[in-house]
Amino acid sequence: VQLQASGGGVVQAGGSLRLSCAASGRSLRNYAMGWFRQAPGKEREFVSMLTRSARSSYDADSVKGRFSTARDNAKNTVYLQMNSLKPEDTAIYYCAATTVVGIVTTADQYFHWGQGTQVTVSS
Repeated sequence: VQLQASGGGVVQAGGSLRLSCAASGRSLRNYAMGWFRQAPGKEREFVSMLTRSARSSYDADSVKGRFSTARDNAKNTVYLQMNSLKPEDTAIYYCAATTVVGIVTTADQYFHWGQGTQVTVSS
């Protein structure tokens, strides 16, 4: 599966953005999907994920209640809705896919990655 992330941009603190991760090659119904981010000088960190069935999701504590992941099967696309953005959310955001079952929060368990999209939150 090939993944293409988009939707990043510059937004003021308190604002919202929706990132998209469009897939080609295979249906996303075959994968659990995750979002990760990497800020300058920091390691890549887990943000949010949706299980393959799309019945369960899991978000990092730092974004819980503000971010959510959803899937549109018709468009073969996964979205990361980001609300109440903070300057510390500034990073490059990556989508990733895995066939591992269950809640998967470590990057090394994801085998397919999109190219990343920049999100900048100004104070």
